[in-house]
Amino acid sequence: MASRGTIETSKLRQNLEEQLDRLMQQLQDLEECRDELDADEYEETKKETLEQLSEFNDSLKKIMSGNMTLVDELSGMQLAIQAAISQAFKTPEVIRMFAKKQPGQLRTRLAEMDRDVMVGKLGRDLYTQQKVEILTALRKLGEKLTPEDETFLSANAGAALSQFERVSSDLGSGDKVLALASFEVEKSKQ
Repeated sequence: MASRGTIETSKLRQNLEEQLDRLMQQLQDLEECRDELDADEYEETKKETLEQLSEFNDSLKKIMSGNMTLVDELSGMQLAIQAAISQAFKTPEVIRMFAKKQPGQLRTRLAEMDRDVMVGKLGRDLYTQQKVEILTALRKLGEKLTPEDETFLSANAGAALSQFERVSSDLGSGDKVLALASFEVEKSKQ
């Protein structure tokens, strides 16, 4: 009996997730090696990676306009790409977990960070930035936050992250996600 596209859809989704993983890993590797690169190399490599994300975004747009069965799965990836391009999230690892809808792994990462900051392995500024990103990602994934986490988020969310959250909460359809992501891609090219 024919698969009616389910096998093809599954394979396409797997390929897209692998492409997104590769680009997010590239961003993460770039951040980890930042000290080893001079400023020009770092900026050029980051620009190239963002251009690749832009091209990936264009591909997603084409797929979504032609195949509505993938819209829900691709919308999460689209938001993650928009977050990376707009630089609301600075941590590729968080973007990746958000795109894959992995609240459990986000919570595990948050617990590891809590431990690391207590033992002095993680600086307070980096801890605050990443905790805000993780809490925002958890909220966008529909997870309940504790009152303490809500307070922390309110006190520490930056303008870019607040804008991402505000705009992404207004997005109801894939078309709006695409329009926003396209706008952000064009803005980042300028």
